[in-house]
Amino acid sequence: MSIEAGGCFCAAVRYRVDGAPTASAICHCRSCRQASGAAAVAWLTVPLANFHWTHGTPRTHRSSPGVERTFCERCGTPLTYARDTLPGTIDVTTASLDDPARFPPTREVWVAEKLPWQRLDPSLAHRTAEGD
Repeated sequence: MSIEAGGCFCAAVRYRVDGAPTASAICHCRSCRQASGAAAVAWLTVPLANFHWTHGTPRTHRSSPGVERTFCERCGTPLTYARDTLPGTIDVTTASLDDPARFPPTREVWVAEKLPWQRLDPSLAHRTAEGD
């Protein structure tokens, strides 16, 4: 069973993921873009039972109904995304992992909301929204 570690830019908040992820995606939705300040955000989905904060406590923010995001209060790094409708999982920002290169995305989601100048990767599956 693999163990992955990650955290924020200033190292005030750290986490550990035990076991393999269930999904890896790039999200183009407006909410993720605004929360991160980036054109798109790469996410790694893991079982909530396998996710543990190991150092520090992130700040939480209800970014929309049924959605809670966490970030480092000191440096602002976005860390996680959790939906009330999927209580057994949590999404971790892939780039906050110590070794994000190990987890390339397999799909792009919310492509209907992507910025017009953002190019899609033709080798990945594309979904107009998250669940389609």
